[in-house]
Amino acid sequence: MADTLRTLDLNLLTVFATIMEERSVTRAGERLGLSQPATSGALARLRDTFRDPLFIRTGRSFEPTARALSLMERLAPAMAALSEAVAPAVPFDPVTDARDFRIASQDDIAIALLPRLMPILAAEAPHCTLTVRRGDWKTIPQQFERAEVSAAIGFIADDLPANAKRRTVLSGHFVVLRADSDPNPITLDAYCARPHVLVTPAGDLKGVADQALAKLGRARRVVLGVTDFGILPSVLAGTELIASVPHFVAETLAAQGGLRVDPTPFEPPAATISLAWRGATDADPGERWLRGRIIAALKGG
Repeated sequence: MADTLRTLDLNLLTVFATIMEERSVTRAGERLGLSQPATSGALARLRDTFRDPLFIRTGRSFEPTARALSLMERLAPAMAALSEAVAPAVPFDPVTDARDFRIASQDDIAIALLPRLMPILAAEAPHCTLTVRRGDWKTIPQQFERAEVSAAIGFIADDLPANAKRRTVLSGHFVVLRADSDPNPITLDAYCARPHVLVTPAGDLKGVADQALAKLGRARRVVLGVTDFGILPSVLAGTELIASVPHFVAETLAAQGGLRVDPTPFEPPAATISLAWRGATDADPGERWLRGRIIAALKGG
């Protein structure tokens, strides 16, 4: 490996990554401050080094070859880690600094978090932006490894990268969400008899409520599976449908009107929310500030 690196101009990898992002030699050169001949020359050297065309012109854009896609998959984490390693420590003043924070979140947690977090950001960090990417227990480890996000909120499994940090932010439980006008709390018999909506990113029709019911020798009837908590108000409206959701999501949705929240008529399943972040951002002042505001927003509701 040392011999390979000795003969490779590492600046070429920056050119390669930029062309991958822009799909254009001209735009890549503009981003890097290089002339088009210089960028084309770098691409020619890359093709010679890797013995592959790397990019094929398709209309007005360059499409990467299979070799280029494979290279980028392997190089992206290493380049992100190298960039972080050599970057100087950057102080952060939320009042004056402008940064684009990037996090991952499950949509149910984003529904509860963002209405509380965005007023804080607007008041304390008016020049900063926040990009929220969808993430769950399956995708968050890969998003960390590729440095796509700096932090993640969710039901996070144990298979995070070795240097990642994590802390429990919120220990909640599931409740019943419904739109009918019956003033009485829902009973176990009614819970089992009424049709259910299940938010199911994986596409199956079984959830933690089914496991709790099975311990009681009972079962429910799920008639609809959806992938987004945000559509529950319109789905439940005017129907006998009910949904079992984390309490912090239910409270946010019910506050918009038209819905009511009941306790589950059995021991409610737990809903524990964790905040995780990449080890490389642990000491970054801006990231630490953002993590503190996320925790405060979730606990403040």
